[in-house]
Amino acid sequence: MEESAAHDLSPLTPTAEVVAAELLADAQVHTDGPYALRLLGRESGRLTVAVWDTDPRVPPCFAADGAPELVVDDDAESGRGLHLVRACADSWGVSVLRELGASRGGKLLWADCQSRPLL
Repeated sequence: MEESAAHDLSPLTPTAEVVAAELLADAQVHTDGPYALRLLGRESGRLTVAVWDTDPRVPPCFAADGAPELVVDDDAESGRGLHLVRACADSWGVSVLRELGASRGGKLLWADCQSRPLL
């Protein structure tokens, strides 16, 4: 996250770390193939955190038709991560990537964190 400081986005570092950790954990748990993290800092005070993986299936809470209500047993050790991403990010989304009509291109889950002026 040193890159965020170089773009004067250091106030976003804690949020970006949570978002990156949750997106990476989701890829680790739900993907058999490789995955990768990409950070993109913008002069507008926005930081995009994106994780690509080889699984083209879109997680339900990132689906275009809206997210289902979070129903997780109180004692469950998982199931909240992507909902946490949505709560922390200013905007979020998914791009399903296709290779020549096949669905082997995987997907890219992304979340934008915006720097806000302090009041």
